[in-house]
Amino acid sequence: MKILRYLDSTQTVRLGAQQTDGSIRRLDGEIYGELTVSDIVDTPTELLAPIEPTQILCIGLNYRQHAAESGMKPPERPILFVKGINTLQHPGKPIEIPTHLASTEVDYECELAVVIGKACKNVSPAEALDYVLGYTCANDVSARDHQIKLGGGQWCRGKFFDTFAPLGPCLVTPADIPDPNALKIATILNGERVQDWTTSDMIFDVAHIISYLSGSTTLVPGTVIMTGTPQGVGMAVKPEPRWLRPGDEVSIEIENIGTLTNPVQLEC
Repeated sequence: MKILRYLDSTQTVRLGAQQTDGSIRRLDGEIYGELTVSDIVDTPTELLAPIEPTQILCIGLNYRQHAAESGMKPPERPILFVKGINTLQHPGKPIEIPTHLASTEVDYECELAVVIGKACKNVSPAEALDYVLGYTCANDVSARDHQIKLGGGQWCRGKFFDTFAPLGPCLVTPADIPDPNALKIATILNGERVQDWTTSDMIFDVAHIISYLSGSTTLVPGTVIMTGTPQGVGMAVKPEPRWLRPGDEVSIEIENIGTLTNPVQLEC
Protein backbone atom coordinates (compact mmCIF):
# COMPACT_ATOMS: atom_id res chain seq x y z
CA MET A 1 0.00 0.00 0.00
CA LYS A 2 1.12 3.57 -0.74
CA ILE A 3 0.04 5.77 2.17
CA LEU A 4 -0.24 9.54 1.70
CA ARG A 5 -0.65 12.20 4.39
CA TYR A 6 -2.34 15.37 3.17
CA LEU A 7 -4.73 18.23 3.82
CA ASP A 8 -8.23 17.77 2.45
CA SER A 9 -10.61 20.49 1.26
CA THR A 10 -11.44 21.38 4.89
CA GLN A 11 -7.72 21.68 5.75
CA THR A 12 -7.94 18.57 7.91
CA VAL A 13 -4.94 16.27 7.99
CA ARG A 14 -5.87 12.91 6.48
CA LEU A 15 -4.29 9.61 5.55
CA GLY A 16 -5.11 8.07 2.22
CA ALA A 17 -4.26 5.04 0.11
CA GLN A 18 -3.17 5.77 -3.43
CA GLN A 19 -4.98 3.54 -5.90
CA THR A 20 -3.57 2.10 -9.12
CA ASP A 21 -5.52 4.69 -11.12
CA GLY A 22 -3.93 7.52 -9.12
CA SER A 23 -6.99 8.31 -7.03
CA ILE A 24 -6.78 8.54 -3.25
CA ARG A 25 -9.19 6.80 -0.92
CA ARG A 26 -9.29 7.97 2.66
CA LEU A 27 -7.91 5.65 5.33
CA ASP A 28 -9.68 5.15 8.64
CA GLY A 29 -7.73 4.27 11.75
CA GLU A 30 -4.36 5.15 13.22
CA ILE A 31 -1.01 5.04 11.46
CA TYR A 32 0.58 2.81 14.13
CA GLY A 33 -2.48 0.60 14.47
CA GLU A 34 -5.08 -0.74 12.08
CA LEU A 35 -5.87 1.12 8.87
CA THR A 36 -8.81 0.38 6.62
CA VAL A 37 -9.54 1.80 3.19
CA SER A 38 -12.85 3.70 3.09
CA ASP A 39 -15.09 4.50 0.12
CA ILE A 40 -14.34 8.23 0.40
CA VAL A 41 -12.26 9.58 -2.48
CA ASP A 42 -10.25 12.69 -1.52
CA THR A 43 -8.54 15.35 -3.61
CA PRO A 44 -5.64 16.65 -1.47
CA THR A 45 -5.09 20.39 -1.35
CA GLU A 46 -1.56 19.94 0.01
CA LEU A 47 0.70 16.91 0.26
CA LEU A 48 2.49 16.46 3.59
CA ALA A 49 5.45 14.35 4.63
CA PRO A 50 3.98 10.86 5.09
CA ILE A 51 5.01 10.68 8.75
CA GLU A 52 5.61 13.04 11.65
CA PRO A 53 8.90 11.69 13.00
CA THR A 54 9.41 11.12 16.70
CA GLN A 55 13.15 11.10 16.03
CA ILE A 56 15.41 11.03 12.98
CA LEU A 57 18.43 8.72 13.10
CA CYS A 58 20.92 8.74 10.24
CA ILE A 59 23.65 6.42 9.05
CA GLY A 60 26.71 7.99 7.45
CA LEU A 61 29.10 6.61 4.87
CA ASN A 62 26.97 3.52 4.23
CA TYR A 63 27.52 2.95 0.49
CA ARG A 64 30.74 1.42 -0.76
CA GLN A 65 31.08 3.72 -3.77
CA HIS A 66 30.30 6.82 -1.71
CA ALA A 67 33.01 5.86 0.78
CA ALA A 68 35.39 5.50 -2.16
CA GLU A 69 34.53 8.91 -3.65
CA SER A 70 34.99 10.44 -0.17
CA GLY A 71 38.45 8.90 0.14
CA MET A 72 37.49 7.04 3.30
CA LYS A 73 37.66 3.43 4.34
CA PRO A 74 34.35 1.60 4.75
CA PRO A 75 33.38 1.76 8.43
CA GLU A 76 33.54 -1.35 10.61
CA ARG A 77 30.13 -0.58 12.16
CA PRO A 78 27.35 1.86 11.32
CA ILE A 79 28.13 5.55 11.84
CA LEU A 80 25.23 7.21 13.66
CA PHE A 81 24.29 10.88 13.66
CA VAL A 82 20.97 12.59 14.26
CA LYS A 83 18.73 15.25 12.80
CA GLY A 84 16.18 17.19 14.84
CA ILE A 85 12.49 16.91 14.04
CA ASN A 86 12.76 20.60 13.08
CA THR A 87 14.51 19.47 9.89
CA LEU A 88 11.39 17.84 8.45
CA GLN A 89 10.17 19.28 5.16
CA HIS A 90 7.14 18.35 3.04
CA PRO A 91 7.09 17.43 -0.64
CA GLY A 92 7.06 20.52 -2.84
CA LYS A 93 8.14 22.83 -0.04
CA PRO A 94 11.51 24.62 -0.21
CA ILE A 95 14.85 23.51 1.07
CA GLU A 96 16.20 26.69 2.65
CA ILE A 97 19.88 27.57 2.38
CA PRO A 98 20.89 29.01 5.78
CA THR A 99 21.64 32.74 5.76
CA HIS A 100 21.68 33.65 9.47
CA LEU A 101 24.18 30.96 10.40
CA ALA A 102 25.25 31.06 6.80
CA SER A 103 26.32 28.19 4.58
CA THR A 104 27.70 28.32 1.05
CA GLU A 105 28.15 24.54 0.71
CA VAL A 106 24.70 22.93 0.89
CA ASP A 107 24.58 19.45 -0.64
CA TYR A 108 21.95 16.88 -1.64
CA GLU A 109 21.90 13.20 -0.60
CA CYS A 110 19.27 10.75 -1.85
CA GLU A 111 18.43 8.22 0.84
CA LEU A 112 16.02 5.40 1.58
CA ALA A 113 14.19 6.23 4.81
CA VAL A 114 12.83 3.47 7.05
CA VAL A 115 9.97 4.19 9.46
CA ILE A 116 9.64 2.10 12.62
CA GLY A 117 6.05 1.11 13.34
CA LYS A 118 6.27 -0.51 16.78
CA ALA A 119 8.68 -0.22 19.66
CA CYS A 120 11.70 -2.46 19.32
CA LYS A 121 14.77 -3.11 21.43
CA ASN A 122 17.59 -5.63 21.05
CA VAL A 123 16.12 -7.12 17.88
CA SER A 124 18.12 -9.49 15.71
CA PRO A 125 18.70 -8.84 12.01
CA ALA A 126 16.42 -11.79 11.26
CA GLU A 127 13.46 -10.13 13.01
CA ALA A 128 14.32 -6.46 12.38
CA LEU A 129 12.14 -5.93 9.30
CA ASP A 130 9.09 -7.08 11.27
CA TYR A 131 9.20 -3.70 13.03
CA VAL A 132 9.11 -1.60 9.86
CA LEU A 133 5.97 0.41 9.17
CA GLY A 134 7.14 1.43 5.72
CA TYR A 135 9.67 3.11 3.46
CA THR A 136 9.87 6.56 1.89
CA CYS A 137 12.25 8.83 0.00
CA ALA A 138 14.49 11.19 1.95
CA ASN A 139 16.95 13.94 1.16
CA ASP A 140 19.69 14.19 3.79
CA VAL A 141 20.46 17.82 3.00
CA SER A 142 23.89 18.70 4.37
CA ALA A 143 25.75 21.97 4.89
CA ARG A 144 29.23 20.61 4.26
CA ASP A 145 31.05 23.68 5.58
CA HIS A 146 29.36 23.28 8.97
CA GLN A 147 29.59 19.47 8.82
CA ILE A 148 33.30 19.33 8.08
CA LYS A 149 34.98 22.63 9.03
CA LEU A 150 32.72 24.58 11.37
CA GLY A 151 31.01 21.93 13.48
CA GLY A 152 33.60 21.24 16.15
CA GLY A 153 34.58 17.86 14.73
CA GLN A 154 31.11 16.26 14.60
CA TRP A 155 28.53 16.14 11.81
CA CYS A 156 25.28 17.23 13.44
CA ARG A 157 25.57 21.02 13.04
CA GLY A 158 25.74 20.67 9.27
CA LYS A 159 22.76 18.31 9.21
CA PHE A 160 20.46 20.09 11.69
CA PHE A 161 19.14 23.17 9.89
CA ASP A 162 15.43 23.69 9.30
CA THR A 163 14.09 22.02 6.09
CA PHE A 164 17.13 19.69 5.85
CA ALA A 165 15.07 16.46 5.95
CA PRO A 166 12.48 16.37 3.16
CA LEU A 167 10.42 13.14 3.25
CA GLY A 168 7.86 11.74 0.81
CA PRO A 169 5.90 11.59 -1.32
CA CYS A 170 4.33 8.49 0.26
CA LEU A 171 4.98 5.69 2.74
CA VAL A 172 5.13 2.28 1.09
CA THR A 173 4.32 -0.69 3.31
CA PRO A 174 6.70 -3.67 3.51
CA ALA A 175 4.35 -5.96 1.58
CA ASP A 176 5.18 -3.91 -1.51
CA ILE A 177 8.92 -3.73 -0.77
CA PRO A 178 9.95 -7.21 0.39
CA ASP A 179 13.67 -6.41 -0.05
CA PRO A 180 14.67 -2.80 0.74
CA ASN A 181 18.19 -3.58 -0.42
CA ALA A 182 17.16 -4.18 -4.03
CA LEU A 183 15.91 -0.74 -5.06
CA LYS A 184 17.14 1.76 -7.62
CA ILE A 185 17.84 5.15 -6.03
CA ALA A 186 18.66 8.48 -7.68
CA THR A 187 18.89 12.26 -7.34
CA ILE A 188 17.80 14.50 -10.20
CA LEU A 189 19.08 18.09 -9.98
CA ASN A 190 17.52 20.56 -12.41
CA GLY A 191 16.62 17.68 -14.70
CA GLU A 192 20.08 16.06 -14.58
CA ARG A 193 20.53 12.66 -12.95
CA VAL A 194 23.46 13.26 -10.58
CA GLN A 195 23.12 10.16 -8.37
CA ASP A 196 21.98 6.88 -9.88
CA TRP A 197 22.68 3.64 -8.06
CA THR A 198 21.08 0.87 -6.03
CA THR A 199 20.47 0.17 -2.35
CA SER A 200 22.28 -3.16 -2.80
CA ASP A 201 25.54 -1.18 -2.41
CA MET A 202 24.86 -0.49 1.28
CA ILE A 203 27.69 -1.59 3.54
CA PHE A 204 25.18 -2.35 6.31
CA ASP A 205 21.80 -3.47 5.04
CA VAL A 206 18.50 -2.23 6.48
CA ALA A 207 18.00 -5.19 8.81
CA HIS A 208 21.54 -4.83 10.20
CA ILE A 209 21.01 -1.10 10.77
CA ILE A 210 17.77 -1.61 12.70
CA SER A 211 19.32 -4.36 14.79
CA TYR A 212 22.37 -2.21 15.56
CA LEU A 213 20.38 0.89 16.47
CA SER A 214 18.03 -1.12 18.71
CA GLY A 215 20.91 -2.49 20.78
CA SER A 216 20.17 -1.53 24.41
CA THR A 217 18.05 1.26 22.87
CA THR A 218 14.30 1.44 22.34
CA LEU A 219 13.33 2.61 18.87
CA VAL A 220 9.90 4.15 19.38
CA PRO A 221 7.15 4.20 16.74
CA GLY A 222 7.75 7.06 14.32
CA THR A 223 11.51 6.70 14.39
CA VAL A 224 12.80 7.57 10.93
CA ILE A 225 16.08 5.98 9.92
CA MET A 226 17.97 7.46 6.98
CA THR A 227 20.18 4.71 5.60
CA GLY A 228 22.97 6.56 3.74
CA THR A 229 23.58 7.89 0.25
CA PRO A 230 25.32 6.50 -2.85
CA GLN A 231 28.08 8.18 -4.80
CA GLY A 232 27.52 11.35 -6.80
CA VAL A 233 27.03 13.95 -4.06
CA GLY A 234 27.78 17.55 -4.97
CA MET A 235 30.79 17.69 -2.67
CA ALA A 236 32.57 15.07 -4.80
CA VAL A 237 32.02 16.74 -8.20
CA LYS A 238 35.30 17.56 -10.01
CA PRO A 239 36.91 19.97 -10.70
CA GLU A 240 34.54 22.09 -8.58
CA PRO A 241 31.90 20.90 -6.09
CA ARG A 242 28.27 21.40 -7.11
CA TRP A 243 26.40 23.07 -4.28
CA LEU A 244 22.67 23.75 -4.15
CA ARG A 245 21.70 27.28 -5.17
CA PRO A 246 18.48 29.32 -4.98
CA GLY A 247 16.28 28.42 -7.93
CA ASP A 248 17.43 24.80 -8.10
CA GLU A 249 14.98 21.92 -8.03
CA VAL A 250 16.10 18.64 -6.51
CA SER A 251 14.24 15.33 -6.74
CA ILE A 252 14.85 12.04 -4.95
CA GLU A 253 13.61 8.99 -6.86
CA ILE A 254 13.38 5.48 -5.41
CA GLU A 255 12.04 2.45 -7.19
CA ASN A 256 8.56 1.32 -6.02
CA ILE A 257 8.17 4.46 -3.89
CA GLY A 258 8.09 7.49 -6.18
CA THR A 259 9.68 10.91 -6.51
CA LEU A 260 10.18 13.54 -3.82
CA THR A 261 10.74 17.02 -5.28
CA ASN A 262 11.71 20.24 -3.51
CA PRO A 263 12.74 23.67 -4.79
CA VAL A 264 15.69 25.48 -3.22
CA GLN A 265 15.63 29.02 -1.87
CA LEU A 266 17.43 31.21 0.63
CA GLU A 267 16.31 31.11 4.25
CA CYS A 268 13.38 33.47 4.77
